[in-house]
Amino acid sequence: MSGTGRRRAGTGGGGTRLTRRGRAVGWIAGSAALLVLGVGGVGAWVYKDLDDNITSADVDDKLGGDRPVNLSPGSKNIMVVGSDSRDGANAKYGKDLTTMQSDTLMVLHVPANREWATVVSFPRDSWVEISACENGDGGTSGAHLAKINEAFAIGGSGGEVAGAAACSIKTVEANTGLRIDNFMSVDFQGFKGMVDALEGIEVCPEEAIHDEKARLDLEAGCQTVKGEKALGYVRTRYAVGDGSDIGRIGRQQEFMEALAAKAQSKLTSPTSLYDFMQSATKSLTTDEDLAGIDPLYDLASELKGIPSDRLTFLTVPNYPREADVPTDKANIVWQYPQAADLFTSLAKDKEVDKKRLQTEAENDLIYASSVRVQVLNGTGVTGRAAAVAEKLSEAGFTVVGTGNAPETTGDTTVTHPADLTKQAAVLAARLPDTSATRSADAAAGVVTLVVGTDLDLDELR
Repeated sequence: MSGTGRRRAGTGGGGTRLTRRGRAVGWIAGSAALLVLGVGGVGAWVYKDLDDNITSADVDDKLGGDRPVNLSPGSKNIMVVGSDSRDGANAKYGKDLTTMQSDTLMVLHVPANREWATVVSFPRDSWVEISACENGDGGTSGAHLAKINEAFAIGGSGGEVAGAAACSIKTVEANTGLRIDNFMSVDFQGFKGMVDALEGIEVCPEEAIHDEKARLDLEAGCQTVKGEKALGYVRTRYAVGDGSDIGRIGRQQEFMEALAAKAQSKLTSPTSLYDFMQSATKSLTTDEDLAGIDPLYDLASELKGIPSDRLTFLTVPNYPREADVPTDKANIVWQYPQAADLFTSLAKDKEVDKKRLQTEAENDLIYASSVRVQVLNGTGVTGRAAAVAEKLSEAGFTVVGTGNAPETTGDTTVTHPADLTKQAAVLAARLPDTSATRSADAAAGVVTLVVGTDLDLDELR
């Protein structure tokens, strides 16, 4: 930290699958906390002015009833989206983009006891099944595989944040099993306004950055950025490091740490603080329960009491999809069973052991394509094995055959020989409420999936 109290933002991580934890609360927690810093000291008319800036969006009627259950009452999951809508002043940031875009997606888990918190980032290049969603023309898009950020674009094709957020929530819930309780969306222009109100943020890139897509030309070394340069810095991707979205997530988290630190240092300047909060609140859209200074203040107060060493920042464990589909060099897939273990821990309100998760992700990486699966139909319904096999193939698994099980079964099972324990765990993690069992009678060289009547194809990750 320099003598002026500024915290420097570096260039961010490269290809690691789990990002470093910053000392600030991060995008989602930071958004809530920064909005309410010093609110108690402003006049009533200023308070109302800021409160009226926040836009609310009703998403409940767009989510439907088939949603995950909150397994830990009192805990909450808050989805935050950095939106780069191409409307108005944002139009110059993309070509042939006629809908809202999601540039950052993460979920904050706040436990029932409020003693710790975990922020999980979802890379925008995550290849997942996008849920069926309402689109802007009144129709419904079918479920399909795509980058996770496409959900926001589909739901927001009519220009409304409510639809965009709803489709993202449905997609995140379907792929993680987590119940999303609240959401926040912050757009590009508001981000620039926040930085400018603080007179810029110091960054220290190790190498010069020249990125036409991010509209950024930045020399190497420490310097203060604001306006377009600040926005370009957090958006740049291909011109820095290995060009991955994982690296960009690291830079964004570091920048928000610096932004939080400088906002705190500016609390004594009423003008800077007011301008900052004007930009922040005008750029913010939330669900109806969070739409106001009071609920945001309550959230920030809860987060403020969490010790810094119990704020965990993670990116969903992942690897390049090219390992499963050689022709796909643009996307990543989530790594199982580690991703499923992460989601299950949060769903059950258990604190995530970051070091353990990181070690397992690095040492137990099993590509889906290396898992050879035979699928047997135990439902008695014609074609069930073929349908499941197709879904598994889409997920990258190597399906070596299909057939019928000796008898009908209600429970889906995964069995394996002794030498395929890890491969079986990868498959079982994709199936709801299914574990792998070692069997002396298991076919050699393959993991056997017997499809029971309990398996819902829509829940196969």
